Amino acid sequence: MMNFRGLARIPVACHAAFILGLAGPAGATALLGTAHSFSVLGASAVTNTGATTLVGDLGVHPGNSIAGLGTITVVGTVHQADAVAQQAQSDAAAAVGMLNSQASTANLTGQNLGGLTLTPGVYDFASAAQLTGTLVLDYQNNANAVFVFRILSALTTASSSVVSIINGSANDGLFWRVGSSATLGSSSVFAGTVLAGQSITLGAGAQIVCGRAIALRAAVTLDSNTVSTDCPPDAPNAGGGAVPEPALLALTALALGSLAWARRRA
Repeated sequence: MMNFRGLARIPVACHAAFILGLAGPAGATALLGTAHSFSVLGASAVTNTGATTLVGDLGVHPGNSIAGLGTITVVGTVHQADAVAQQAQSDAAAAVGMLNSQASTANLTGQNLGGLTLTPGVYDFASAAQLTGTLVLDYQNNANAVFVFRILSALTTASSSVVSIINGSANDGLFWRVGSSATLGSSSVFAGTVLAGQSITLGAGAQIVCGRAIALRAAVTLDSNTVSTDCPPDAPNAGGGAVPEPALLALTALALGSLAWARRRA
């Protein structure tokens, strides 16, 4: 059996061509097209319970239902079954096609993401994927680094699980292509853009920072969450020197800092 932990620590230079033309924030914007501005984009519906904050646009298409909109703080624009949301769905589907075309770095089928430390690359799961505990993503002080996770069926994270970023910032360079549905456990701290073939459900208090929740065919269900497309402007980046490993809930601070910055921008 291949030693995936060893594979994951191959220097980032070995993966330099793994996602042609998509490195860095500008590449991520080009990949997602108009979907880049959305923090949450549902297909059949968006449903919310409790006080939720979205930094970025909120949209739904082809459905037109956004339940619980009155308790969502949107630092952005609401696009309810309009042409903007329609185009964003089209662009998101195209992004999935581009992600599917990339060469694989490693197959992690059967492994729990919790406890792994990975460097930039394309990681595949031939079935479902789970995260219990902490997944560490080492950006190796490379501002153009990109991570792609391609999961054939479902993604499930446990309560209080964490995607921890070290030696850099997610900086729009983190994608989760989920074949069916994604479920983020309560109080989990997640990072990156989730593109789910079916639905996305965020448990109570779950957060997504530097990313988005985009459901291509079904609903996005929210419950007192924070979803932010922004990374704080003072997030660690290449050229900033060595960055110490953050504490377990460091991304919570990122989310709060991102929200404060976005509100100052608005």
